[in-house]
Amino acid sequence: MCIRLSTLLSRFVAMARPAAFFDLDRTLIDCNSGMEWAKHEFKQGNISTYQLAKASLWMGLYHLSLIDIEKAYRQAVTHYAGEPVEAVDRRTREWFHDDISHRLRDEARGALKDHRDQNHPLVILTNSTCFEASIAAETWNFDDWLANRFPADDDGMLTGTFETPLCYGEGKVEYATNWARDHDVDMDASYFYSDSLSDLPMLERVGHPRIVDPDPRLRREARNRDWPILDW
Repeated sequence: MCIRLSTLLSRFVAMARPAAFFDLDRTLIDCNSGMEWAKHEFKQGNISTYQLAKASLWMGLYHLSLIDIEKAYRQAVTHYAGEPVEAVDRRTREWFHDDISHRLRDEARGALKDHRDQNHPLVILTNSTCFEASIAAETWNFDDWLANRFPADDDGMLTGTFETPLCYGEGKVEYATNWARDHDVDMDASYFYSDSLSDLPMLERVGHPRIVDPDPRLRREARNRDWPILDW
């Protein structure tokens, strides 16, 4: 049975649809939200001075891509074992709207509008938590989000673990590729905005990498590859 040319063409166009993926920290917003969350938790008495100092060290090493991210995440999430998911979600929502929502960069707003005008799906792709990513996507009108998730038991209490792989490095590529397959999106036609060298695998995977105020090593890499460097 022959397939009509118009049908083939429509399938090709659908599969060629690009999406625009955006990193969160230091890309959409002008700060590391993980550090802002740690400071908030400290002020609320939910973590100790030692835990805040350790978080500060981890964030510095993270920005330089010099940390065992799984080990750091494993230590961090054990602190929340036994907490109700609803309570963490509520606390994150309040913090986000008070401290983070207004920090969306003007240039990011412009990029989001440009992609919306072209009917590109907008996806947050971040190493932050599912709690924060879902609220950010809702607040800024993204189509979807991809982030780290944390299992709960049958009573809705966090187990103090995380789902693997982490949404970091090659893990981001796996999350994004699976999402693209499920939504008829062509990764080779898609965009990814990021500031960090840790996102190099994802920047290499898409057809249109966009480098935002990069760390020194990513800036050097971008120049060597003639990737656009955006000053946001």
